[in-house]
Amino acid sequence: MLTPLRAAAHFLEHRIGWNRIGFVLSLCIIGVALFVLYRMLHGIDIDEVLAAIRATDNRHIAVAAFFVACGYFTLTFYDFFALRTVGYRDIPYRIAAIGGFTSYSIGHNIGATVFTGGAVRYRIYSAYGLDAVDVAKICFIAGLTFWLGNVTVLGLGVAIEPSAASAVDQLPPAINRAIAIGMLVVLASYVAWVWSAPRAIGRGGWVVRLPNGPSTLLQILIGIVDLGCCALAMYMLLPGDPPIDFIALAVVFVSATLLGFASHAPGGLGVFDAAMLVALWQFDREQLLAGLLLFRLLYYIAPFILAVVILGIREIVINMRGTGKVSRSSRVEVSGPLRSEIEKRVGERDGA
Repeated sequence: MLTPLRAAAHFLEHRIGWNRIGFVLSLCIIGVALFVLYRMLHGIDIDEVLAAIRATDNRHIAVAAFFVACGYFTLTFYDFFALRTVGYRDIPYRIAAIGGFTSYSIGHNIGATVFTGGAVRYRIYSAYGLDAVDVAKICFIAGLTFWLGNVTVLGLGVAIEPSAASAVDQLPPAINRAIAIGMLVVLASYVAWVWSAPRAIGRGGWVVRLPNGPSTLLQILIGIVDLGCCALAMYMLLPGDPPIDFIALAVVFVSATLLGFASHAPGGLGVFDAAMLVALWQFDREQLLAGLLLFRLLYYIAPFILAVVILGIREIVINMRGTGKVSRSSRVEVSGPLRSEIEKRVGERDGA
């Protein structure tokens, strides 16, 4: 059984390439989502959507904005936790907060979060002596926090409400529950693995020490709070009728978010919306679309504008201060015989 799988993996890696496969899968996800979105929005009344937006209770919008703010506040701890894990304990929280908030706000909107978010992080953390490898490690640990949170929320949510996942993947509830239990078993096995002994992955100059058991539980908690806040924001913007259980909404929301993430489309545009419209079929389309548009305004557009302003002000301040301060990454340490030779030559020159 393993031999054919290895042969297939070898063929895909060397003859086709995983990057090409990922690109094709992204195009397929986007294509299917756009087709579904067109079918769902065909014949929709724009005036009713605008009327639904105007009719949304301002208190609900304010509470949703509060939960979005809480979600982004939690996102800052992705980077703060990652910096401590990698070993940069001297970098203060405020810098981690800027790095986490701006990288995710910009990455969410531009797409390909791994690359765009990494570029923003490098611009911020390189001033504190981090090189590209260090930033890559931070991105990896932050991404691990994201995925641990997703696996936990989806595993628990689908195990409780398997029919909510069926609205997205069209699989029978029994199969979804079995998948969810499998996800939780894998998660528990990982926690036990990192709890039993210090663990590291990678080779050569790229080795990452994984968080230990208690730290992994903290990672999971950060991810749960982040996703919970985002789901609560969406929950507040949904129509009041018919009522929906929060756990069911959280399952649909996280599933739609992951589909949007897999597509690499900016903000999961089209993919996230199509999944939500398909899964939440019981709601009036115009009212649901109004909620989705408000959520995009609060979660994507407003933070993106704020992140661009923060980065712009930071660049202005840096340029005004000048480049007199040398970062740790630009220092050249000379030691051993070479240093002795340099000191000898300097002494001879001064004596002359």
